[in-house]
Amino acid sequence: MTRYLLIIACALFVLAVGAFADSGEKQTNADNSHNLGLKNQTDYETSIEKLRREQELFPLDQKLKRRLADAYAFRGLQLLKQKQYALADTTITGAIELYPEESVYAILRGISNYHLKRYDIARYELERARPARPDSVELLLFLGLTLYETENRKEAMELLEQALKLSPGRGDITGLLARARKETNVESGMDSGHSSRFDLTYDPGVTTSFALAILDVLESAANQVGAELGHFPEAHVPVAIYKRGDYKTVTDAPDWSGGAYDGKIRVPFGAFKEITPPMRAILFHEYAHVLVYDMTRGNCPQWLNEGIAEFFGRRQYARPGQNAAKAAAVDFRKLEKGFSTLNAKDAANAYEQSHALVSYMVTAYGWHRLNQTLQALGKGMDIDSAIKSAYGDLGLDYDGIVGGWSEAVVR
Repeated sequence: MTRYLLIIACALFVLAVGAFADSGEKQTNADNSHNLGLKNQTDYETSIEKLRREQELFPLDQKLKRRLADAYAFRGLQLLKQKQYALADTTITGAIELYPEESVYAILRGISNYHLKRYDIARYELERARPARPDSVELLLFLGLTLYETENRKEAMELLEQALKLSPGRGDITGLLARARKETNVESGMDSGHSSRFDLTYDPGVTTSFALAILDVLESAANQVGAELGHFPEAHVPVAIYKRGDYKTVTDAPDWSGGAYDGKIRVPFGAFKEITPPMRAILFHEYAHVLVYDMTRGNCPQWLNEGIAEFFGRRQYARPGQNAAKAAAVDFRKLEKGFSTLNAKDAANAYEQSHALVSYMVTAYGWHRLNQTLQALGKGMDIDSAIKSAYGDLGLDYDGIVGGWSEAVVR
């Protein structure tokens, strides 16, 4: 293995931990990656183009071929860190075309496709790399995740247990194993159903007609929310309907929670027999989270994520609103993280404020600019840069948008 491939192998560890650790650990690992000798984007793009032309002129030069493959791989690793997974996949494929047998390249492509939810490709690439790297924690982790997301939970847990033995104390792996075990205990006796876009598992107490009605509402949400946001996920969306106690066990959500999305839509509807307007609102709300996560690769401040979800949910069922001026007094910077630690009253205020700001952004400037913001977040921008990229031609930034909304509330 070349020196560059050794560096890439080390970077894979950084990448894997950064992708699934707590937010503080993510930042640390992202910072550490700068010590791996990665160059800037322009350098790699220029280098790849130059090496590609030279390799066409001298196709038998093995050193030149290896340098080009390494350049593709490093650029792909950069793009992975920036959450530009589709472009990362295309770039890493360039390295694989030159050296199909290189396991590091296969792992990188497997990780890219896991994030793209192209689970068949991810599984293929990771499994073909496994014989060469049977003790790769990163390979075991991402292959385990791929199997977990495709409901091969038993195999997934076996792989995650192997990874944990090789890297004891890894909090991300420990957390995944704990979640998988809880789900297995709760969902082992659940029934299942499917539609064109959704895979549903549901409590045995739920009737088939109610399960089909839930799928019908979700299909409506996919059409309506997808049309507004201009996004339709390729992969099927998993959904689980629990009894309230089982929902609490699996999600550990606060008592005020009416639904959750963590890669799977989870809702506590096990005791219900028919669709109610509030229930439609929850399903639309959670489906909006699916699209926001898919578009931003999870890189979205919570107020924006919840504001968009509330916007679509309240179209189905509008709860009595709070005083908008009171909501305006809260600092949005404090609402960029999760709401799950808030008490019921503070959570209600946070949701109200988030909905109010998103509604203002849509009414005043249109969906196309909000979509541009989400797309910019999906390219790895922070929220300040993403808003500026979408609203900068109007002379607006993050603070300007919030200020304009506050003035509108006062008026």
